[in-house]
Amino acid sequence: MKKIFLLITIFSAALFTSCDGFLDVAPTNQGDATKAILNANDAKVAISGLMRKMGSSDYYGRNFILYADAKGGDLAIRSQGRGNDALYTFNHSATSNAYGGFWAQIYNCILQANNIIMNIEKIEAAGNGSATLSDYKGQALTLRALFYFDLVRLYGKPYNMDKTSYGVPLVLTTITAKAKPTRSTVEQVYTQIVKDLTDAEPLLSKTVGTSTNGYVTYYANKAIQARVYLHMNNNSLALAAAEAVITSTKYTLYSNANWVASWSKEFGSEAILELGMYANEADLGTGSLGYYLLRKSKVTNAMGYFMGSDAFVARMGEDATDVRKGIMDYDETYSETGIYRYGSCLKYTGSDLKGDKGSTSAVNVKMIRLSEMYLIAAEAALPTDALKASNYLNEIRKRSPGLALSTSSTVTLDMILNEKSKELFAEGQRYWDMIRLNKTIQFNDNFITPTVIITSRPTSIDRTYYKAILPIPKSELDANPAIATQQNPQY
Repeated sequence: MKKIFLLITIFSAALFTSCDGFLDVAPTNQGDATKAILNANDAKVAISGLMRKMGSSDYYGRNFILYADAKGGDLAIRSQGRGNDALYTFNHSATSNAYGGFWAQIYNCILQANNIIMNIEKIEAAGNGSATLSDYKGQALTLRALFYFDLVRLYGKPYNMDKTSYGVPLVLTTITAKAKPTRSTVEQVYTQIVKDLTDAEPLLSKTVGTSTNGYVTYYANKAIQARVYLHMNNNSLALAAAEAVITSTKYTLYSNANWVASWSKEFGSEAILELGMYANEADLGTGSLGYYLLRKSKVTNAMGYFMGSDAFVARMGEDATDVRKGIMDYDETYSETGIYRYGSCLKYTGSDLKGDKGSTSAVNVKMIRLSEMYLIAAEAALPTDALKASNYLNEIRKRSPGLALSTSSTVTLDMILNEKSKELFAEGQRYWDMIRLNKTIQFNDNFITPTVIITSRPTSIDRTYYKAILPIPKSELDANPAIATQQNPQY
């Protein structure tokens, strides 16, 4: 029986009815699922539970963020064997370090989003719909688009590389455990992503305030559109979506004086979509993203698994007055070299270890910030309007007062990418930018003391490297003969 569709029976019977779940629903092949959502309050609980699932260590709570920064060359490991070092070493196979947690957790989220959409549509078909229910349906559609966007980037080639190649199975309805879907193409997956986003857009609230903290709004939808269209090389639509957020005046950029302090606050002025992480409510503790980025001597049980690479530290060192250096601390290499090297990131520990929750691990994940929209707008505008690109870039570049601002004659794509690296460090963006643009990613393993010997990948890669995407886990292939012949090449 296929692993994804074991999720339908197992997760419906267990997760959906557990204290950790949120949809009190029988499996579709074992009973009546129509009672899952009966009103707007039920839908709100369902959406809240879905957001909570996104905070898993197998998703936005940790590994998905680490994946992009470690593989993109901004994070390096301290030593091998501590855990998750395969993200840096690319030591993946279908049977070992396949990171099947991504596949299982994201499909779990998709199945739950499908249940929300299905149940709200039943209420609407019965003539009992409302604007509030439509909003929750729009949130579920937007999140489903995000889930598929993340999956297709993990397991499929970039859209602008080979959109006819295998993406991931599209599961858009509640189905039985006997179903055995095959992989859709990358293009088909992106078509569905765009459809979900555009279908959701008119349903979503444009209200931004306390009541929408931790939920998907119209502007979060537009921000995800900006990301998606950038990956599709559709600069005009990416720019339009980013500008819809920027010009809404619903959000404001942090000032230089407030940038560091913003990391100890929840739902700040730049927060377009923020994932709440709460103490005693699935708090990941020492398994949290923050603990993986701290040096081992910083706080008790800090993991020290990852630190800034030499390339990133050098990039941050371009300007001694860059305000973003305030979120960095010296890393573990000090114990060997006696030199303060600022590669340890405090973004996910409440900045100064005094976060609002009084916890160094239950710190919100800022999934989409306004600064990213400025950087997307700069890149999308660059081919046709260098002045606009420069102006958008400079709003973020001002965080490095010692560097000259760009002009229409000096702004370049690499300048934008470097700024994005500095601004969004440890926010899960770098790798996706590098492979969609077919940039070479250079790894310097020799700077680590003692030297880490990597035999599972070369010292430089680009998107043609077969391990640039993950293998479909062997357990999934074994469970579903329909995709057994659709493994990613060379795995």
